[in-house]
Amino acid sequence: MTIRPWILAARIPTLPAAVVPVLVGTATAVASTGTLHWGVFTTALGAALLIQIATNLINDLFDYLKGADTEERTGPVRVTTAGLLTPQQVARGIGVTIGLSILLGVYLVSHGGWPILLVGIASITCAFLYTAGPWPLAYIGLGDLFAFTFFGPVAVVGTHYLHTGSLDHRALLASIPVGLLVDSILIVNNLRDIPTDSATGKRTLAVRIGDRATRWHYTLFTLGAFTIPIYLWIVDDAGLPILLPLLTLLPALGLSRTILRGARGRELNPVLRGTGQLHLGYGILLTIGLLLR
Repeated sequence: MTIRPWILAARIPTLPAAVVPVLVGTATAVASTGTLHWGVFTTALGAALLIQIATNLINDLFDYLKGADTEERTGPVRVTTAGLLTPQQVARGIGVTIGLSILLGVYLVSHGGWPILLVGIASITCAFLYTAGPWPLAYIGLGDLFAFTFFGPVAVVGTHYLHTGSLDHRALLASIPVGLLVDSILIVNNLRDIPTDSATGKRTLAVRIGDRATRWHYTLFTLGAFTIPIYLWIVDDAGLPILLPLLTLLPALGLSRTILRGARGRELNPVLRGTGQLHLGYGILLTIGLLLR
């Protein structure tokens, strides 16, 4: 067996969504305390990546089992539907990634206590509930809410807490644009899939509110992310470097213009990639801006 199907199944382009919250949460902690706990940082990063990969595998498997992935789908290859991996192989992959994340989680819980245990249990549970179970979150229109919550406040504030043992309002504020841009990735994905999701009974938020409203949803979330650094600079006296994420405003405007002009189907795949790159670039610049305050 080759490694290529597993690389496709892991969906490498989606993994920065797990990396950025750990970077930002670590930056708010370092800005607050002046110290970096390397063990916490690397372990939290590893656990976040494993849970993201597990979520992708669960999504691949259960969309196949529920018949949501069809030949008409215009997104990237799904390995179970394409026959590159069997359902049994994907299930074993889920077990391995979840198991490894739990092993890393033991260290994190020993460091952060019961709040981190609750975060870990909730993260793994939602990884399954997103597409598995009788009422999968992605199928009833709640995927966007949970993506924002877990990739934004939960991941960023949780990482900050691991480093400091305390909560901080700046970590919460910094988590908002991180969550918004992760949601933008999901929004454009679901916008592209409205026709096939509608046909297979997958009632994402995009299916529920329709094409036009979804385009405005994407635009408001993508551009709304840029209000937080401005707020931190003006109101919270965070220092001029906090405005570094605004360097990504031009590509954000370009992506939003493409969405509002009516791109659809495979035309949205470059927007999906671009939004992922935007999230990563914004997150790195936000991390730098927080560290330089």
